[in-house]
Amino acid sequence: MISPSATKILTEFKPRASLFGNTRVLLSTASFEEDKRGHYRRDVRGITTQCYPLKHRIPPGTWDTHMHVVDPQRFPVSPYAVYSPSKHTIEEAMSFESSLGIGKIVLVQPSIYGTDNSCLLEALRYVGPSRGRAVVVIDPTTIDAQTLADWHAIGVRGVRVNLKSVGKVLDERELAETLLQHAQVIRPFGWVLQVYISLDMVPMLQNVVPKLGVKLCIDHFGGPDLTTLDDKQHHVLSFNPYALPGFSALIALLQAGETYAKISAPYRLSKDEQYRDLEAMAREFLRVAPNRVLYATDWPHTRFAGTDIEPFTESCLRLCEDVPGLADRVFVRNAEEMMGENV
Repeated sequence: MISPSATKILTEFKPRASLFGNTRVLLSTASFEEDKRGHYRRDVRGITTQCYPLKHRIPPGTWDTHMHVVDPQRFPVSPYAVYSPSKHTIEEAMSFESSLGIGKIVLVQPSIYGTDNSCLLEALRYVGPSRGRAVVVIDPTTIDAQTLADWHAIGVRGVRVNLKSVGKVLDERELAETLLQHAQVIRPFGWVLQVYISLDMVPMLQNVVPKLGVKLCIDHFGGPDLTTLDDKQHHVLSFNPYALPGFSALIALLQAGETYAKISAPYRLSKDEQYRDLEAMAREFLRVAPNRVLYATDWPHTRFAGTDIEPFTESCLRLCEDVPGLADRVFVRNAEEMMGENV
């Protein structure tokens, strides 16, 4: 017999079309729990989990591994910023995360602030070590070890090299030099090196990644440009992601074991309203490297104001539904392992 409170939830919940254009149920009727041997067992409940609102179905301990805060009035943006941002505070960020059932965040330095991490660091201190980590932007030639140590103490766990947001293109030698410089200064702290480049640049990473000595994380599905595809090409059953320049290299990096990829910011990458092309990419990521895929919201969706990320989150859950424990991997454990700690 269903309790009155459960009846209320079932009445209020309204299924919505998923980001990938599928309105079928999003989760199976069973959740899975890990036993002491690392195996997963089925935990059947009396009420099907897909009937609950999203915030009650997202895995406990979920990390939003990529989001930003900006406050241009208190923290002026770089004179080289490629766009003018609106104000999005850490209080607003945590309210948004709570609406999805997310309590833990990774603050990522946006391109508009360059190497001035003041806004991000203040937000990280506000969130505190139980709920927050951060990825900063640095000049590896001038940063000092004490500053890095101080940042590590409050929760910084990575540095970002962002080329795509500012339209910067490097040749293979320049990219390798840049990444090696960053890796050298963060290696003693066990931080991750996060890069945002276009997918066609990913093959340049294959030679340098084994030399870095740090984990690498690639933003936003690897940065593909899917805007030129026609409707037929977008279809998940006919779209072949291996036809994209750089995709095979990305898969090889994921399989090698030291590279992670974020499934995030689909609206930046494809013009297909159902994002069927990105679904094909995500399925392949999960097939070949389920321990190397991370979920993120990309809040506040800069330059794409008004985006509703809930359908995307629903779809990420759906993509994980057929493999026991996979949702916990993508939403929780992969982030913790990438950051090198259980947090």
